[in-house]
Amino acid sequence: MEIKDPKRILATDCGSTTTKAILIEKRGDEYRLIVRGEAPTTVESPFEDVTKGVLNAVREVEELANVKILDGENIIKGVKGSEGVDFYVSTSSAGGGLQMMVAGVVLTMTAESAARAALGAGAIVMDVIASNDGRLPHEKIERIRNLRPDMILLSGGVDGGTISHVVELAELIRAADPKPRFGIGYKLPVIYAGNKDARQAILDILKENTALVIVENIRPVLERENLNPARHKIHDLFMEHVMAHAPGYKKLMEMTDVPIMPTPGAVGLLVETVARKENITVIGVDIGGATTDVFSVFQGVFNRTVSANLGMSYSISNVLAETGIENIMRWLPFEIEERDLRNRIRNKMIRPTTIPHTLEDLKIEQAIAREALSLAFEQHKSMAVGLKGIQQERTISDTFAQTMTGETLIDLMALNLLIGSGGILSHAPRRNQAAMMMIDAFLPQGITKLAVDSIFMMPHLGVLSTVHERSATEVFNKDCLVPLGYCIAPAGEGREGINVLKVKIEDEKGVSEKVIKYGEIELIPVPVDKKIKIILHPERGFDVGNGKGKVVDAELQGGVVGIIIDCRGRPFSLPEDKKRRIELLNKWFSAVNMYPR
Repeated sequence: MEIKDPKRILATDCGSTTTKAILIEKRGDEYRLIVRGEAPTTVESPFEDVTKGVLNAVREVEELANVKILDGENIIKGVKGSEGVDFYVSTSSAGGGLQMMVAGVVLTMTAESAARAALGAGAIVMDVIASNDGRLPHEKIERIRNLRPDMILLSGGVDGGTISHVVELAELIRAADPKPRFGIGYKLPVIYAGNKDARQAILDILKENTALVIVENIRPVLERENLNPARHKIHDLFMEHVMAHAPGYKKLMEMTDVPIMPTPGAVGLLVETVARKENITVIGVDIGGATTDVFSVFQGVFNRTVSANLGMSYSISNVLAETGIENIMRWLPFEIEERDLRNRIRNKMIRPTTIPHTLEDLKIEQAIAREALSLAFEQHKSMAVGLKGIQQERTISDTFAQTMTGETLIDLMALNLLIGSGGILSHAPRRNQAAMMMIDAFLPQGITKLAVDSIFMMPHLGVLSTVHERSATEVFNKDCLVPLGYCIAPAGEGREGINVLKVKIEDEKGVSEKVIKYGEIELIPVPVDKKIKIILHPERGFDVGNGKGKVVDAELQGGVVGIIIDCRGRPFSLPEDKKRRIELLNKWFSAVNMYPR
């Protein structure tokens, strides 16, 4: 459904803690964000009705914009003067989002393809069960029973291959007889996307106890993935089953003009749209209280992963458990006792809505964010891979050996744009802090444009792009994306103090030159509306995009931070010696003007 020339658009996103509403209007010939309102999400008792939070957020929008949108509890459709909106769209991750289990025959092949299909549809993958995952049948049954997913995706086998393994997996699901999270009286949805020859057997086993749906095989032949039919079906079933049983969603679904989308699915759609329209490679990250989602488009392939246990409030202790206290402490530019730091992290988990009150607290939170982002990115790199299990012809000697490709598609030297979103990045007191958190976590190479989502509205614009791409794209470029500037980071290693990069800058003031040494970082302020011509001469062992020692010249647009030249080396490592490390961190942080002096 494509809407012709709307004058006023309302969009909401129901998050796990906050429901956010935005109003977009056509002013002259362009679409702009007018106001934003927010209210606590109301899926839990005493309200148990998601629409209450939505109406509260919309009422705030009405007051701020001086526009009448509600008639009682109904949204006025059709614009007449300062009344009504042309259409209303919404996304949601309230109620814990879409939680799925995936089952496949071979862990690194069909099971991984199934996990990619689920992640791309906006799901959190709770566990991956495979015939060869090393667990005993009763352990797998116990796991399925305990996790209570919203739905299960079952895959396995290429078309025409053996059916015994996938049939065994179906029998495990039947034996577990899992009960869904919401809605006691209905059957758990199971999507079968495996070998077509096994369809009848799967029907016989699962038809009675589950709401079974059959779609095309996600791995019809070894060389090809066919993820879209499974992705679309996951989305449909999410709406029909999970959302329909969550408190108040039936009412919300009647209010919206297009189906509600899972929040991460909407953000992914927006990242995909930007990459396609501008023909660039993009990485986007959305760090929330409970989860961190990473999106990427490389070689035209879109990938998305959810790190369900890495977040900045509810999941903050998981970040600590996964990375270790030393890795958080290495980013702190001051001395702190380990016990004190652990207690501060636990306090944040117990009181997830608190914000840092002192500069020290802020530095601690931003140190944790670097680790959460970096762990989520590592998980993403391991999922964003070429197909595994394909025979590739190389040299005579290994043509006969079956090679596993599985090389990650993520190429940081080829990355054009890095977008950050979520509270810790969008609401950082200084944009310089957001830029440095992204640089330290993702370690981009060469020349990379950096941007953040100004007030966290990517989900709204993602769902809007399905019905009116023009308004979504215009608001995204003008009101949503804050251009921070660029990071220039030569790849290569050296010793401290040696020359790495000669930088020549031409602007309206003339030509200036500087040399940056190994271990240094430098900020060149360039306002958003200015362009500069920059010529980079890397030393012999360093590469800024054209190969080692090769000159690169580029025309770069400024940003609210400017151009950060990072000569700390790739791969990057911090010194082991604590005193030296703290000294260096303070030097770098003051070089890029991160905190008040």
